[in-house]
Amino acid sequence: MTTTTAVPLSVGPSLDRVGADVEIVVPVYNEEQSLGGSVDRLQRYLSENFPLTWLITVADNASTDNTWGIACRLAKEMDGVRAMHLSEKGRGRALRAVWLQSNAAVVAYMDVDLSTDLAALLPLVAPLITGHSDVAIGTRLAEGARVVRSPRRELISRLYNLVLRTTLRSSFSDAQCGFKALRADVARRLVPLVEDNGWFFDTELLVLAERNGLRIHEVAVDWVDDPGSTVDVVQTAKEDLKGVARMMLGLARGEGAISPAGPVGRPSTARLKPGRSGQLLHFAGVGTISTVAFAVLFALLYRPVGAVGADVLALALCALGNLAANRRFTFTDRGPAGRRDYYTKGLMLSLLPLAATLAALAATSAAGVAGLGADLAVITAANLIASAMRFHFLARGYR
Repeated sequence: MTTTTAVPLSVGPSLDRVGADVEIVVPVYNEEQSLGGSVDRLQRYLSENFPLTWLITVADNASTDNTWGIACRLAKEMDGVRAMHLSEKGRGRALRAVWLQSNAAVVAYMDVDLSTDLAALLPLVAPLITGHSDVAIGTRLAEGARVVRSPRRELISRLYNLVLRTTLRSSFSDAQCGFKALRADVARRLVPLVEDNGWFFDTELLVLAERNGLRIHEVAVDWVDDPGSTVDVVQTAKEDLKGVARMMLGLARGEGAISPAGPVGRPSTARLKPGRSGQLLHFAGVGTISTVAFAVLFALLYRPVGAVGADVLALALCALGNLAANRRFTFTDRGPAGRRDYYTKGLMLSLLPLAATLAALAATSAAGVAGLGADLAVITAANLIASAMRFHFLARGYR
């Protein structure tokens, strides 16, 4: 894990000595235009409306503009505000640095644009203060949330959380809302397990919390999109998908368990192997993602290598990922026992869709209707038929 250098400044002496109920981190990178107004608004709200003791920490992660200078001024001029500077970039890195040294009972964070209505802050942290829950998140996708944002961002958010439910079997509704809190004792044991230091930090934190049996409380929030946001949505999505793939492999190897040194939250319960209907549902979910991935790869390879070459390469690239996902999520199987037999059988069964799709391509060619659209349609149909046969043979080993 990368080591970071942090220099805390201007911590209020009373809060530093006894610790606040809640420490709220505002991670920032090149936010000189909005930082002053946002911290002023947050500080006034907490002073006038928040019944718990609090501390605001502005965590500047390697800004290249005047953000750090403004953060220092705010820390000197405002009660209950401090500033911390990190020499390396990354929102997750900033949260890690502040949370792991906090003296507060609860650690939280919110985005600097304050897109989330601050009235949701007390409902967010109250279950943590009382000990009812271990982690709390704001959600824009649950019933009761009121959200103003572009259709594009709405679609990306919903698709991303659907991917998490399908691949990592998450049950929380909104991984990326910039409004979260943890009990500090939970954070000290959970955060060191998180590998990502960027935007995927949130997702990884929540998945690990869930896998370790921690209780996650969700608060439906009012949320207004910041039109001036500088986040690169496409690049962030790519990094998030890489993180999902990394976590799938890590969890399949049994990684991500909290150290048993003392109780945190509730003990994790062993997952029961699903019945045949449950297996079929998970197999269909993995198959849907595989089908989309195959279609994209086939279309990209169609012109360079032709229909047959595109079919063979796309199937080969998708086969191992499909087998790994089904072993982990459809049949809930982990560890080395039976792994070799499973993959040997699975790769042999992968010849079924290969034979079926090659036969379908030969049929379209003979009929004179070959072309990307026609070829993709017939091989998708052939793939579905072959997949049903693969499920039958694979599932026989998990009765």
